[in-house]
Amino acid sequence: MNGNERIRRRYNRVSGIYDLMDRMIKEKWRRDLLARVKGRVLEVGVGTGANLPFYPEGADVTGIDFSPGMLGKAQKKAEQARFRANIHLVEMDAQDLQFPDRSFDYIVSTCVFCSVPDPVRGLRELERVCKPEGRILMLEHMRSDNPVAGKVMDLLNPLTVRLWGANINRRTISNIRAAGLKIEEDQHLFGTILRKLVVRPPGPRNDAAQAGRFS
Repeated sequence: MNGNERIRRRYNRVSGIYDLMDRMIKEKWRRDLLARVKGRVLEVGVGTGANLPFYPEGADVTGIDFSPGMLGKAQKKAEQARFRANIHLVEMDAQDLQFPDRSFDYIVSTCVFCSVPDPVRGLRELERVCKPEGRILMLEHMRSDNPVAGKVMDLLNPLTVRLWGANINRRTISNIRAAGLKIEEDQHLFGTILRKLVVRPPGPRNDAAQAGRFS
């Protein structure tokens, strides 16, 4: 069994209780992250759909996840609630996105790159499908910059991976840079473990034109 299949099975297994596990992400953080998105939006690792109520009216949102169990929970929410955004859900691997280059104005991920088997490959896929003037908005947990806390997370990581497939010691900032992406905003929400990130593709951009969009 390959790494993808092992993680898929673990997330299928916990899909029924994932909403309880996901409460570490405050609604305010989700709302703030998504307040300004518009146009075509890709949410990578949509999970059980916790972000769906917070998308603005008129946004055209494609949510993907490689766990059918998680995606099924999100689909039920989409069918039972009247969300303001247009929502389309599809099973797909973040490491192999089935979209043309430069397809999306915004890409969203919340606590996703702890479980992508090859995070740099996945991040490069986000860069590929993001428009040059687009942005990647992330709420991600990662290894603490505190040396003691970081070592503790290293020791606990095999257990968390075995239980539900999440690596709590991922060096996500380094992975973003290794993928060639540029970090515009790095806001610490819970020490250095949980962060809000605004990331952009590496191509040329008009700084003056973009400044008002993210202020």
